[in-house]
Amino acid sequence: MFQEVLRSVVDNTEGGIAALLMGYDGIPVEQYLAQDQESNVETVGMEYSVILKEIRKAAEMLDAGDAREVAIQAENVTTLIRMLNSEYFVAMTIKPGGNFGKARYLLRVNSQKLIDALS
Repeated sequence: MFQEVLRSVVDNTEGGIAALLMGYDGIPVEQYLAQDQESNVETVGMEYSVILKEIRKAAEMLDAGDAREVAIQAENVTTLIRMLNSEYFVAMTIKPGGNFGKARYLLRVNSQKLIDALS
């Protein structure tokens, strides 16, 4: 189930590289890499899980409500992270010039499927 959702999001986004479902504890649940892509998705996810905990804490301290989405644009990739619940998040990387808007949309509309499957 998880693999199907992650594959759909990556394969239906122009410039999609990889997607990862992971716990905030840094333990990966599932990942998908587009064909001909090389990436150490799990390591990236573990590093971002530490940052996400701090973002969630900061949003809480500021009474901003729950953090829902974070985007990190680097020189070679953009990583979009969508928080699913208090335990899990989904992350996707896309190439520069990839369709960031579609990636956001597909992660948002598929989030509930992942949440339901995690329950």
